[in-house]
Amino acid sequence: MLAGKYLKATVYTLLILFLFTFSRNKNILYDKKENTEVTEPGVRIKTLVTNYGIIWGMDFLPNGDMLFTEKKGKMYRLRGTKVTEIIDVPPVNSNGQGGLLDIKVHPNYASNGWIYYTYSGFDNNSKGILVLARFKLTGDKFSNMDTLFKTSTPDLWSGHYGSRITFDKKGMLYVSVGEGGPSSYGGKASPNMNAQNVKSEWGKIHRMTADGKVPADNPVLPGNTSPTTVYSYGHRNPQGLAYNPLTNEIWENEHGPRGGDEANIIRKGRNYGWPLVSFGINYDGKPVSDNPQMAGMEPPVHTWTPSIGACGLAFITTNKFKGWKGNMLVGALSLAHLTRCEIVNGKVVKETKMLTGMGRVRNVKQGPDGNIYVSVEGPGRILQLSPE
Repeated sequence: MLAGKYLKATVYTLLILFLFTFSRNKNILYDKKENTEVTEPGVRIKTLVTNYGIIWGMDFLPNGDMLFTEKKGKMYRLRGTKVTEIIDVPPVNSNGQGGLLDIKVHPNYASNGWIYYTYSGFDNNSKGILVLARFKLTGDKFSNMDTLFKTSTPDLWSGHYGSRITFDKKGMLYVSVGEGGPSSYGGKASPNMNAQNVKSEWGKIHRMTADGKVPADNPVLPGNTSPTTVYSYGHRNPQGLAYNPLTNEIWENEHGPRGGDEANIIRKGRNYGWPLVSFGINYDGKPVSDNPQMAGMEPPVHTWTPSIGACGLAFITTNKFKGWKGNMLVGALSLAHLTRCEIVNGKVVKETKMLTGMGRVRNVKQGPDGNIYVSVEGPGRILQLSPE
């Protein structure tokens, strides 16, 4: 009898201890595939640089140094805690949404020394164009500039340049270019059909070799007789572009009009719809289309309404943040946060807001150390996110 009471008391005590332990570890998840414990990490935030303008582009050299750009036309190297300006950077057109934009280090930098960047320049009539170029560093000096690509028609309103740069596992170079043109208005009667015009460079994702040539396996688009650098079209203002090595896919995000920001998986030769269709509406309240989807148009894998101001995109590809591996990070300019998106079978199944109230998020990168680096505005800062 006594033994039975003792056994019951012991079982009860163990149950209480289990419930107490579980309640203190609410962040523990279980991966059904692996049947292993996965923990949601805490995040430590450290400010690396502050009191800059709009920090548009960021990337890393093999030694861990960060290169970053300011929209107004300056470029810097961050080594440890020391920031050094890169000298002799050519002037840019910083009117409107233009300026010194993205920067990307070649995957084989150690052997070729090339660094790629985009900027808005001027045509012969002092109108805005988008330029992709590459250069080398001689110490902290800009040198050996080589222009690879430029738009052949101007951006008449100094808006929607894009632009981001990434490489895939084969070393192919991708650059996103906004719609440019005379204005931005959605609908079949839009005065700006650049994104649907396959002979225009604007409103496209371009794919090229590392020296700017047209790959033989690029698509031959309707109305063309041979491949060009245009890989996909129908894009409005794509300000996020990244290669996901876990799935071997290129992902992109872009600003919608009022609502309808998009995340897309970029597929060869596909038409993504702008300005003919959108999940958003025009700023004057008029619809872009009766239906946000249309035959022959590639639908987005995810949309945001109201618009978050999608800008910058990165994937978490290491185990450093534990259960976050495979998640997509997207900056929000207008709603001022970083969103972490959990993806299952190419679809966003859950979003978690991070860095709320810290400012407009312009860009996000995973560093070679596995930490996350975020550029935030007001003032321009670079934050390092590391697991606790």
